[in-house]
Amino acid sequence: MAPSAMNRWTKSLSDAQPVPYWLEDPGKPHPEPALTGAETCDLLVVGGGYSGLWTALIAKERDPARDVVLLEGREAGWAASGRNGGFCAASLTHGLPNGLARWPDEIHKLQELGARNLDEIEKAVARHSLDCDFERTGEIDVATETYQAWELRDWYEEMEREGLAEGVEFLDAEAVREQVDSPTFQAGLWDRRGVAMLHPAKLAWGLKRACLALGVRIYEHTPALTLKPYGAGMAVRTPYGSVRARKVALGTNIFPNLIKRVRAYTVPVYDYALMTEPLSEEQLASIGWKNRQGLGDSANQFHYFRLSADNRILWGGYDAIHHYGGRVRREYDDRPETYAKLAGHFFTCFPQLEGVRFTHAWGGAIDTCSRFSAFFGTAHQGNVAYAAGYTGLGVGATRFGAEVMLDLLAGRTTERTSLEMVRKKPLPFPPEPFAWTGIALTKWSLARADAHGGRRNLWLRTMDRLGLGFDS
Repeated sequence: MAPSAMNRWTKSLSDAQPVPYWLEDPGKPHPEPALTGAETCDLLVVGGGYSGLWTALIAKERDPARDVVLLEGREAGWAASGRNGGFCAASLTHGLPNGLARWPDEIHKLQELGARNLDEIEKAVARHSLDCDFERTGEIDVATETYQAWELRDWYEEMEREGLAEGVEFLDAEAVREQVDSPTFQAGLWDRRGVAMLHPAKLAWGLKRACLALGVRIYEHTPALTLKPYGAGMAVRTPYGSVRARKVALGTNIFPNLIKRVRAYTVPVYDYALMTEPLSEEQLASIGWKNRQGLGDSANQFHYFRLSADNRILWGGYDAIHHYGGRVRREYDDRPETYAKLAGHFFTCFPQLEGVRFTHAWGGAIDTCSRFSAFFGTAHQGNVAYAAGYTGLGVGATRFGAEVMLDLLAGRTTERTSLEMVRKKPLPFPPEPFAWTGIALTKWSLARADAHGGRRNLWLRTMDRLGLGFDS
């Protein structure tokens, strides 16, 4: 990239605020008071992101008489749930290719459950009047290199052979550019019903309001510090109080799990995004995008991008940064070198938008596990359940995970708990320095594959054989 071009593009970042665009919405609710004193309940939910909020809401919907308490260390939706791209996917397996490779015998059931889960989210949006800009637009995976176009065609044909192509359309270069016009697009796969776009923070805030309306007691700025057995149930200590509960559901994801043995299964990876100013009618017309689909490109180091309700473009992904030691730190949330890289990539994709400025630039940690889709389990004789490892695709899948946790806590055998995906764990990550070294080598290998026609080196082929294939 020429230095003059980079300098021109980085000027588009001069007014960008280093905060998530979604969380600046004026509709943000006031936090609930912190817990002071002792509480008792039937079900304690730890974590006020999607995972915890869906668990609390569904628990009350299943049994309105159940006494439910939710603890959140800061404010509901402040972390990954409020700053993500707003892609609400039906997939429970971080995409069909990952699911087919790992659970071929269950993939049709997993696809069915995922589609049903997304339908239930849409129904909940209507039932609880969740004002979250929900749009069932679908998503297009786009090829920006010739080899990627051939791979998309081959993958579509495999989907047809497996009976998994319903609602999916292959688009050649002309057809994909009729949907969204970029000179870099060479082909696309449009999943017409499997993804919805939404305002991620508004979804979290709406779920919070719905929980409160059903009688869930929510305490914010109340981190759970310890988890121990207490009689026939469990006890959790907080800074100013405690909660005794019959059952506990843990939805803390990348933050340290209260069950220490679970921590080795996830590592934090930092993801970054930009948001443009609202596009004018002329600017929007220059790129088309009338159907407002979400988009993602097909490289190993990929971008995801979509339109907001007020016609801004969110542009994120590509860099996936794992810091040595695996700690979650606020200073990692801001990374100007990644913002500059993303700005250059944006204007390469949409040169007709040169002159558009970015108003927000932000980042944060997501919880990654070695199979890239959620895992589940119980502890303390079945009194505690957990779900984690959504790897950046949890907007929709966390609702499914909430139902799994509630099924596990009830001791029920269901079509969800019978899944191999639910019954078995991913491989844990090794301790440092091996985790950092392996992730760094994988990232270098993926970038090299992108630059060499997708050819995977010996390291990536070995990771594939071990079921540890990785992308950004």
